[in-house]
Amino acid sequence: MPYIMGTQHGTETDMASPSPRKRDPAVPRPAVARRTADDSDLIAIDALAGRLRLTRQQFAETAGISRDTIYKPARLHSRKTQARLREVIEILDRIRDWAGGDVQALAWYRAHPIAALGGRTAESLVKDGRAATVRDWLDSVAVGAFA
Repeated sequence: MPYIMGTQHGTETDMASPSPRKRDPAVPRPAVARRTADDSDLIAIDALAGRLRLTRQQFAETAGISRDTIYKPARLHSRKTQARLREVIEILDRIRDWAGGDVQALAWYRAHPIAALGGRTAESLVKDGRAATVRDWLDSVAVGAFA
């Protein structure tokens, strides 16, 4: 059985969490999400952090999620938190091939200033709720615009 937040499905903690919406199997998942989500489409933060060679606290900081959120199943499973995790995953997945892997994509996400976006990093923009701006910029670069 897949693990979510280090607990196996069917445990008391898992059963006390809000019921997640079911994933539409017709919609493909990004590559990182396929490796870090379960059938209920909840992002398993431990699996994701492990894949990126971070602790769960380091990943939470990178995603702009509070320390309390990652240790409380109800908050971690909330739509807002899961949406933020998906934003980070989507951006990392888009740049993984350019960067040379998941860990390298994370390094770019955290440290590379994007001149067209005011010299801010993707991480700082996502933390400010501007993930769509980063995705739009990545789309424009993918079709041939200058970085």
